[in-house]
Amino acid sequence: MKGQLSSTVLRGLGGSNTSPATRLQGYEIRQYLLDKWDRACSYCGSKEVALRVEHIQARTNGGTDQVSNLCLACDACNKAKGTQDIRVFLTDKPDLLARVLAQAKAPLKDATAVNTTRWALYERLLTLGVPIECGSGGLTKFNRTGRALPKEHWLDAVCVGKSTPEQLKISGITPLLIRATGHGNRQKCNVNKIGFPCSKPKGAKKVKGFQTGDIVRACVTTGSKQGIYVGRVLVRTSDSFDIRTRAGRVQGINHRFCTPVHRCDGYSYQNGVPYAQKNPTQAT
Repeated sequence: MKGQLSSTVLRGLGGSNTSPATRLQGYEIRQYLLDKWDRACSYCGSKEVALRVEHIQARTNGGTDQVSNLCLACDACNKAKGTQDIRVFLTDKPDLLARVLAQAKAPLKDATAVNTTRWALYERLLTLGVPIECGSGGLTKFNRTGRALPKEHWLDAVCVGKSTPEQLKISGITPLLIRATGHGNRQKCNVNKIGFPCSKPKGAKKVKGFQTGDIVRACVTTGSKQGIYVGRVLVRTSDSFDIRTRAGRVQGINHRFCTPVHRCDGYSYQNGVPYAQKNPTQAT
């Protein structure tokens, strides 16, 4: 339940007896609240705990289910507040009271900016003439949870949009994990904790046409390191490179044995763990 809302949600918006459209609306609202309140309790700031949807003005006191009347609360704060008026509950914390009330009325500016960018990109992609579909984070979570799938980025990608099939053939699939690593920095040499240089100036970025981060295949035909090695290269001005393979780091490979497979593009690529189907209702 870390960083997520508990199963106890808005009345009529998350129950199993409600229609799919209503349940989807509940997911959309909960995702909005998680983003708006930074996945933390609105009253004590606790994170990485189970969170509940909290009515700032309790329904028993005339409160509504409008988003401007909702926040997030941990179990302890939810029980402590109960049906009290928030001004009574936070009477000893006027700064927190003012912040909660202001945040409740404030729009989610970051989400607005992201949505504007998303729709602008969507309109541009439509001009390509290929079928395109997009969806909200709440819809993605709704699709993933309804199919009993774990939270993974690649499974989220499968669950985007209304056309997500009821049964997904994902058993045994090995995801490709891509991570942004960047292209290094402009720093001329390493420095210590107080900013003084502690190494020699950087050498040339490229050596014999290779640069650190390139994926290469090295077929070593002579010497003590005979064999085939595939991995990321670490260049040396001495022309003797290191290669990081799955088995470990191999040092002292001459550049003449190396053939480029993929030039450094600022990303690392790695195969994930094959997905083992655990839900018997899913197709294999």
